[in-house]
Amino acid sequence: MPLYPVPILVNGATHSAEQFRAMVQDLARGAEGITEGADLKVTQLGTPGTSVQVASGSGVVRGRVNAFQGSYAVRNQGAETVAIASTGGSPRSDMLILRVEDPQYEGTLNPEVDQINYFQVISNVSSSATAIPDGRTGIPLARIDIPASTSTITNAMIKDIRKVANPRRESRLLTQSPASQSTGISGSSSVYSYFSTAAGWNITIPSWATTARIKIDIAAMRIINGALYGAVRATFGASLTLQLTVIDDNQNPATRRVSSLIADTVTIPDAYRGTTQLLRTQAAGGSGNGATIYVDGSSTLVAQVEFEEGPR
Repeated sequence: MPLYPVPILVNGATHSAEQFRAMVQDLARGAEGITEGADLKVTQLGTPGTSVQVASGSGVVRGRVNAFQGSYAVRNQGAETVAIASTGGSPRSDMLILRVEDPQYEGTLNPEVDQINYFQVISNVSSSATAIPDGRTGIPLARIDIPASTSTITNAMIKDIRKVANPRRESRLLTQSPASQSTGISGSSSVYSYFSTAAGWNITIPSWATTARIKIDIAAMRIINGALYGAVRATFGASLTLQLTVIDDNQNPATRRVSSLIADTVTIPDAYRGTTQLLRTQAAGGSGNGATIYVDGSSTLVAQVEFEEGPR
């Protein structure tokens, strides 16, 4: 019968390797790749040479030979060195993969004495390749683009093509309403100032986060005096600045309200992971600006921050 006679795990029952691989596939939700962002990263040797180094880490490899093969849990415990052949008179791209060769479905390896998962170099792939170019079972780790007449591999030649099998995500929705009117921001030299009564948000960054997608809505800013030409943006920590958004409000000197949006995707620096950083909005007047801009008790700021895990 096609149904497994007993589920995992039942005392006294025997479970096949295929049934355990089916469980790995289910737990991985059918995905494959590395487990966490730093796993199985390929880099040059400490002193660059004719090999590369694969960092420790784990992953999931989906079987491709048989529809019911399932998925393999693989692990590299400690760094491993993999040799890369030198080039001749022409450049060449090689792909380094973590290969699984299960003799239940292919090949003649003996799992009692042979290593059936191993690092393998596929030579002479396309210079833009990011996926294994044939049907073999494995996950890609890096493409190595080697110039002509080269035997020493450096990080500049290594293209990271790892994918996280099931990347973690965390989204937060934050609001803020100033208690009073801020100091006015004006001028025409594009010098940014923070809204004095909008203190921003102190945000704890997950230790696994690689990128952050940030969207900030600033509703009902107060504008007085002449025509407004300027921009709003935000800073995140000491080193990240979000893409600015221009505000062009060529109106008469009457007091009025405008709203704007800031959005960007930023790469999280290594030093930021696991720390708390301040996200805060700024504004500036640009060339020709004649207005002054404020936030006050009738303004609202809303920030949505989504962190995502990826290779790093």
